[in-house]
Amino acid sequence: MRNPHAGQPFTDSDEEIAEALLDVSIPTLMLSLVHMSSDPNLIRGALKPAGLFLNEVQGYMSEDDKAAVRILALDVIGDYRDRGCPDPEPVNGELLKEMMEWLVCEPVPDEYVPMLLEEMELDGRDSRAAHSSASAAARDDFPVVVIGCGESGLLAGIRLKEAGIPFTIVEKNAGPGGTWYRNTYPGARVDVGNHFYCYSFEPTDQWTHFFAEQPELQAYFQRVMDKHDVGPHVRWETEVTEANWDDATATWTVRARAVDGAESTLHARAVISAVGQLDRPFLPTITGRESFTGKAFHSAEWDHSVDLRGRRVAMIGGGASGFQIAPTIADEVEHLTVFQRTAQWMFPNPNYHEPVGPGVQWALRHLPFYGRWYRFLLFWPGCDKGLAAARVDPDYPDPQRAVSEVNEITRMMFTEWITSQIGDDPDLAAKVIPDYPATGKRTLQDNGSWLKTLTRDDVDLVRTPIDHVDADGVVTVDGTRHPVDVIVYATGFRATEVLWPMTITGRDGDDLRDRWGERPAAYLGITVPGFPNFFCMYGPGTNLASGGSLIFHSECQMRYISGCLDHLIDGGHRWMEPRQDKTDDWVRRSQEEMRTMVWAHPSVEHSFYKNSHGEVYTLSPWRLVDYWAWTRVPEPDDFVFG
Repeated sequence: MRNPHAGQPFTDSDEEIAEALLDVSIPTLMLSLVHMSSDPNLIRGALKPAGLFLNEVQGYMSEDDKAAVRILALDVIGDYRDRGCPDPEPVNGELLKEMMEWLVCEPVPDEYVPMLLEEMELDGRDSRAAHSSASAAARDDFPVVVIGCGESGLLAGIRLKEAGIPFTIVEKNAGPGGTWYRNTYPGARVDVGNHFYCYSFEPTDQWTHFFAEQPELQAYFQRVMDKHDVGPHVRWETEVTEANWDDATATWTVRARAVDGAESTLHARAVISAVGQLDRPFLPTITGRESFTGKAFHSAEWDHSVDLRGRRVAMIGGGASGFQIAPTIADEVEHLTVFQRTAQWMFPNPNYHEPVGPGVQWALRHLPFYGRWYRFLLFWPGCDKGLAAARVDPDYPDPQRAVSEVNEITRMMFTEWITSQIGDDPDLAAKVIPDYPATGKRTLQDNGSWLKTLTRDDVDLVRTPIDHVDADGVVTVDGTRHPVDVIVYATGFRATEVLWPMTITGRDGDDLRDRWGERPAAYLGITVPGFPNFFCMYGPGTNLASGGSLIFHSECQMRYISGCLDHLIDGGHRWMEPRQDKTDDWVRRSQEEMRTMVWAHPSVEHSFYKNSHGEVYTLSPWRLVDYWAWTRVPEPDDFVFG
């Protein structure tokens, strides 16, 4: 059976191949040539990448070197085609590590190699797939309820189906994708490269943008759901309101309410919460907000019936959603006023709106392991490097400006990127250059569209705080009134209120939200003492602010959960929960580590990462390689079984 990542055989002419090669990542192409030719000397000569930077996929190679590679590649690919596109021979581990280091222009530590090889699946095997050693009868007697059908809930469904465990997914939306189903505002797109922001076992050559827009992302999850036939297991437009554990029967009772108000009850041996942290919109408390007579809505609840053409629009909030909305609607509105509490640091990404050329799609479809190496090229620069840069140097002299020498260099780079776009405009510079350390909040992707929008004559950026809203305007604390017809609240989500508004009741009537308060915590972000057979995906302390992908984290978490379910079912256990001492130790170590990071630093205020005490309980302070290792196999000694 052909390796699914070896590419589909092709008969394209030399001319067609040459045209396709004009689009591709040349360093990635060279590694594919090694697979096709079985000749590692192709990467041991003068033609090689010169450096690495996130989202820069040409390795800073000169145009002459790239042209030379294309000529070389045409011969190798033509020979491979003429031989009938055979399945390439496996590459040994030593050469694979050499190929990794060649591509990223630096050593790849040995501890990362197993994780990266698993992620790339060069052997064609999905080693994260779920398998159960229990009997069919035992599995049939262990139904599972999954809450949510976003990327993590859909993944849970796929893995449960692989393991032969009966399950029901309860999803409040009418289709899969979670945030990519719900957030339909103009300009909504992902800020992780799409050829990495997808399931490791379900790559696609169909992306039309390197950073895809919402409709394409939602369509991807729909296709994956259909391929794995998960849809029949989903109750759509139904919201879980509460889940209660019964010690006597060792079951969860899950209550749900459909969009028409009809209530239903499900009984399960285990519950998997796949609820996102950026799920429930946050609307700020602003005096007079209800008195506004025009149209007003949150960005996550975009009202597409409202025609913005020729209207005066106020956008309250200038974070991640606002960065995407403002450039998209500026051309059609009469005037746009952006009210922004805090300036945002932005990361230069010239490819943010770039389409994927047909040559890239051809290479992904046909060239052996091109897509796998391209995925690695996107993954590595964002794999733990940002975490090291986020660490606070307690002796750094000016922590309000930067928290370390590396952080100061990052600040200088980001500041230069900003000032290079706004010209000689000190007033605008004062508004858009943040006054806190770089990367202290969510760092936004930018290809120039945001600042270009702010320099328009029909766009105003207002940093003065809002005092109140009246019937047809927004008034700031300095008394300035801004007449508007439409208000868009791009004000984010209730990120620190994990699992709100559901009521989850564990052993002895313990209410999970009462226990957590503003300090949600779970062992490895997945399990909670006193809540048997209850598992979280994207749980407390697992959001990522320094790189990587939440899909990667979800795959780690679901493999761990699958292992837990296998312990329960095959071991004949009624329930399992993490030991309190293990959980306490995990929380203590996580918080100690978090306090060394820029996100928790006192100089960073008004951050949605922080609770009202200035603490961060939602982000992960850990390296991806560590989290991957810790979640590969659940350790029975970490749990209490009953």
